[in-house]
Amino acid sequence: MIYTNIVEGFFIDRPNRFIANVDINGAIETVHVKNTGRCREILIPGARVILERAKNENRKTKYSLIAVYKGDMLINIDSQVPNLVAYEGVLNGKIEEVGIPAFLKREVRYGNSRFDLYFEDGDRRGFIEVKGATLEIDKVVKFPDAPTKRGTKHVYELIDAASNGFEAYVLFIIQMKGVEHFEPNTIMDKAFGEALYKAANSGVKILAYQCNVVENGIEIDSSVPCSINIEPS
Repeated sequence: MIYTNIVEGFFIDRPNRFIANVDINGAIETVHVKNTGRCREILIPGARVILERAKNENRKTKYSLIAVYKGDMLINIDSQVPNLVAYEGVLNGKIEEVGIPAFLKREVRYGNSRFDLYFEDGDRRGFIEVKGATLEIDKVVKFPDAPTKRGTKHVYELIDAASNGFEAYVLFIIQMKGVEHFEPNTIMDKAFGEALYKAANSGVKILAYQCNVVENGIEIDSSVPCSINIEPS
């Protein structure tokens, strides 16, 4: 995934989840934030941020905020990116557990959910639900950073798919590099953590891949271990 027309700025504040005020070369700009999550641990006053200038010069906000520096670590926060990064990763054989399937399609319905990726390869049929992860604490990445009933629903639908002979995956795209492992954020959303534990013990494969992130792009790098150890109450 490549961005164009990149500029650097400094975060000031975030009046709501859709916009932020940023200092760009001494001028205060109101910019679009490409992530409606909280991102409170990284979007702090004075943080260096990376923005992409809009191609449409008539757009109300001229820039979109796509990445934030947390110390020396650059974290991509574009919530539209993980699905594309995962799709490209599967096509290029970078998700070892999946391989390079003969057929790959985005946004396919199963039951009451629409999963991000569906693949076929010989007798294999499978669904992949992609989640972008931007919350890092002491090199541990956690998901979610806000409660996600929709995410929990998707996990239970994957359990059903696995019980009906499909391969089923939850793929966490870690939008940074230099982390040690992934775990569910049970303090934020215990129900999601419990669902993930049930999935891991019901034939659903839980994967996490960190990414190479640069100011003008992001791509899958390598897998990291997953710690899924919460038992349902």
